[in-house]
Amino acid sequence: MKALKSMYYQFIREPLWFQIFISLTLLASILFSSSMFSNYAYSNSIAKLAAAIFFCSYGIKMRRNRQISVIFFALTGVSIILALI
Repeated sequence: MKALKSMYYQFIREPLWFQIFISLTLLASILFSSSMFSNYAYSNSIAKLAAAIFFCSYGIKMRRNRQISVIFFALTGVSIILALI
């Protein structure tokens, strides 16, 4: 719980453009993975690419903590591979 609280406070301290960017990528990932877009061929790939952008941006942001950064970059790689399959 403490880690989530610290990530929330870090998110609040970020610049407004970064908050909007992260929120839009997370929203796009959730929206395109929903059943509303299940009839479109590339909606799942778009959702996974939006998740990859989300993970990559946080991986870059967390560069000081190598362990967390590597986890975010691994999630980015997995998301990109799943988007291409």
